[in-house]
Amino acid sequence: MSALGGRIYAITRTGMAYISTVEIDPLPPQRYAEVLKPEAARILLDVETQARRMYQGRVAWNVNSTATGGGVAEMLRSLLAYARGAGVDARWAVITGNPEFFEVTKRIHNQLHNFAGDGGALGEAERATYESALEPNAIELAAMVGRGDVVLLHDPQTAGLIPSLKRMGVPVVWRCHVGIDVPGEFARKAWRFLIPYVIQADAYVFSRRAFVWEDLDEAKTHIIAPSIDAFSPKNRGLDPGTVSAILEAAGVMRDGTSASEPVFLRQSGVPARVERRATLFEDQPLLASDRLVLQVSRWDALKDPIGVIEGFARYVTPRSDAHLVYAGPAVESVSDDPEGGEILGRAIACWNGLAEEQRRRVHLACLPMVDGEENAAIVNALQRRAYVVVQKSLAEGFGLTVAEAMWKGKPVVASRIGGIQDQVEDGRTGILIDDPKDLARYGEAVLALLRDPPLASAIGEAAMERVRDHFLGARSLIQYFELFRTLLVA
Repeated sequence: MSALGGRIYAITRTGMAYISTVEIDPLPPQRYAEVLKPEAARILLDVETQARRMYQGRVAWNVNSTATGGGVAEMLRSLLAYARGAGVDARWAVITGNPEFFEVTKRIHNQLHNFAGDGGALGEAERATYESALEPNAIELAAMVGRGDVVLLHDPQTAGLIPSLKRMGVPVVWRCHVGIDVPGEFARKAWRFLIPYVIQADAYVFSRRAFVWEDLDEAKTHIIAPSIDAFSPKNRGLDPGTVSAILEAAGVMRDGTSASEPVFLRQSGVPARVERRATLFEDQPLLASDRLVLQVSRWDALKDPIGVIEGFARYVTPRSDAHLVYAGPAVESVSDDPEGGEILGRAIACWNGLAEEQRRRVHLACLPMVDGEENAAIVNALQRRAYVVVQKSLAEGFGLTVAEAMWKGKPVVASRIGGIQDQVEDGRTGILIDDPKDLARYGEAVLALLRDPPLASAIGEAAMERVRDHFLGARSLIQYFELFRTLLVA
């Protein structure tokens, strides 16, 4: 059992050398009736009945490259738990790769965003590295998957598994969680690298229509936007006292006045305490009286931590009393992101270079990842404590942190890119920045919300309703069921 917390996230070896599995306890989909509108709740329950019948005797496999860190792993924990609660034998397998493999797949990830990244090639040598690392994973996975099963592969790390699975005759869907609105030279290089594998899948899923690659079969292409779980430790309601207690226990804020305990509910409903502390880079602790502007992101150049810090320091600190917290994971915990430590180092250097008053009001937090649900509870508390939530990414597949903040009724300032623009209606459910590199515009948008509490409140209320209608996990469950139903009855 891993330290990710409880039986829900138990990681076990398969008895083989490469594939590990993440054990997921079932959760009842019926709980969504608490937050869905009546018609949506009825549709979900109808789909649950159909899914139980359709998947009898089958396993629905999900395969990716990490059980921790990032929105994909979070969504899998949630959606598979509800699928299992609906009577589907849904399982999660995690592949293993060597450092050279993850260097190549990070390069692919960056180039899919039309970003040069490390500037390296995606040629025959890289293809050999990619395929040789996946080969033992493919052999092990083939021994686990039955001929009547279905397989959903996630992101570039797993695309090379498609040919071997198709030789077995099982339905295979490839899910791409990343993309860019206007592709360029780098994006097309990444497409050319992956297309020989991807075209062999029975279906491809993208987060939005603009992300679909050229030359893919339109009949096999499906659009399913990501979603959040309203009942996960990251999104479940927390009262203000518990928010303060959690942030103090994690070392993110100094309070001392809360009589509450730093307790949260795990996905299973079992209570737990926040005990591990974040690593902070700050001149002095955040106080209970401080107004907080927040960005939660991995330490990734595409999330633009340098721009978030510099824009806040230059344009917000002189004209407000607000503090910025940029919170990311402890970098050693994210196995498929070899650049995390380097980007964190750049952020720390940027912070160190600020003027004294600017530096005092900027806080960098590396959140503990030993227990995934504890980490989620800390993020939940941070988002609920924030006055404004920022997502000033340079490129973004979807940006689930935006939906998380909106669900908590927070006004969001975000880049008009990727799936963010599908979530945020500019001026109504958030404020969009047309040019993510325009630091002055970013600062102005944050200041507008800090200076106008009624506006911030109205935007937050509208944001919550938009998530309720479009971006909760129940909608994803229904769409994935419909997709696999078409493949299984074909």
